[in-house]
Amino acid sequence: MRPRSFTTTVLLIVFLVLRAGVVSADDVVVMTSGAFTAAYLELARSFESATKHKLTTAATSMGTGSDSIPNRLARGEAVDVVIVAADALDDLIKAGRVAAGSRVDLARSSIGMAVRAGAPKPDISTVERLTQALLAATSVAYSASVSGDYLVRELFPRLGIADRLEGKSRRIEGERVGAVVARGDAEVGFQQISELLPIDGIEIVGPLPAAVQRVTTFAAGIAAGAAHQEAARALIAFLASPTASGTVAKTGLEPVATR
Repeated sequence: MRPRSFTTTVLLIVFLVLRAGVVSADDVVVMTSGAFTAAYLELARSFESATKHKLTTAATSMGTGSDSIPNRLARGEAVDVVIVAADALDDLIKAGRVAAGSRVDLARSSIGMAVRAGAPKPDISTVERLTQALLAATSVAYSASVSGDYLVRELFPRLGIADRLEGKSRRIEGERVGAVVARGDAEVGFQQISELLPIDGIEIVGPLPAAVQRVTTFAAGIAAGAAHQEAARALIAFLASPTASGTVAKTGLEPVATR
């Protein structure tokens, strides 16, 4: 038997999710943050082609700015699917912004370090060497999302160097950390590896050492009051499916689903 095509598999997933009704073409609004964005954007094209749904995407952050996902939801912006770190999604569920019981885990993500392309790569293979690399760096950039919060609130204090990094560390709002490193505005930068990979002009040094790595699960949920709940459910089922796992892994993530 010939292997089922990617598009046919997408249609099968949609059929299984929506078998109680007729699939209609809807405009589905998706808000996505952070590490899963690259995988989502690639998978979205296949989903649109197979289902005829149109996905309108707002790639933003879980930070504190006016365009952050929590603030946009609080303003009542129309949205059907929210994709963020699982802990953040749970908070949105508690706040009534995302429907209870709709959370589906998609992938696990690790934090990495990057330098400008062509710059020397420090050794961060052990906790001790990571500490020395941080102290030697002239400037350090970190994200305004979950990975940056971990670095500043937990890792730097744990390493005993928080006070020595304070004057040369910069929290990045509104753009990827890799973009800041690429143009030379920071010597080293930290973010989810899947968020660093798409950026031109940088090289990834590697992940944080296992002893201090923070693995984050990213998940999707249906927004409270979503206008297109069935289409939203079909999209989430597809993103979490084994069919999508190859694309998810290619973008630097560990899929929750296995083939």
